[in-house]
Amino acid sequence: MKTIQLKGEKREGNGTSDAKALRAAGKVPCVMYGNGENLHFSIYEADFKNLVYTPNVYKVKLDIDGSSFNAILQDMQFHPVSEAIMHADFMAVAEGRAVVMDIPIRVVGNSPGVRAGGKLVKKINKLRVRGLLSNLPDYIDVNIDTLEIGQSVKVKNLTAGNFEMLDAKENAIVSCKTTRALMQAAAEAAK
Repeated sequence: MKTIQLKGEKREGNGTSDAKALRAAGKVPCVMYGNGENLHFSIYEADFKNLVYTPNVYKVKLDIDGSSFNAILQDMQFHPVSEAIMHADFMAVAEGRAVVMDIPIRVVGNSPGVRAGGKLVKKINKLRVRGLLSNLPDYIDVNIDTLEIGQSVKVKNLTAGNFEMLDAKENAIVSCKTTRALMQAAAEAAK
């Protein structure tokens, strides 16, 4: 799994007025938990660009006042109007400890149903998985080489490596649907 490094500074106060002052200075109030005690710090909002606004998932290496921590981004809160980042929660990860993350889906292959005129519909963009951070992939491949019109690839059809998939087994990930043009051509051929 790829790693992004973020640099932060410890926060002095944890109240609302302190958080407003940080946001006015272009920083985001953050908290990291999972090490037994919570660590409150701030990171410049612009530094989140490559972590948040991407379809990929990353491990985060936090550098807070000279101390280094391995973490994952657990939760984000956005302003309802301006979409500015209001708060970020990180969870510290330790070697040998399982984490739960959403891993992106990558569709691979060439569907015979799509070649026959069907439409490929991607229903899920990320799958929730649990495993050791070192075992989690950058993405999960979904092969559509045998996908015909009217069929779908479900979570139960995927093989997991050294991690567990937490989504319902019957959830469809991608499906091949009949298009209107294909239905009209079939109706005209039936006449």
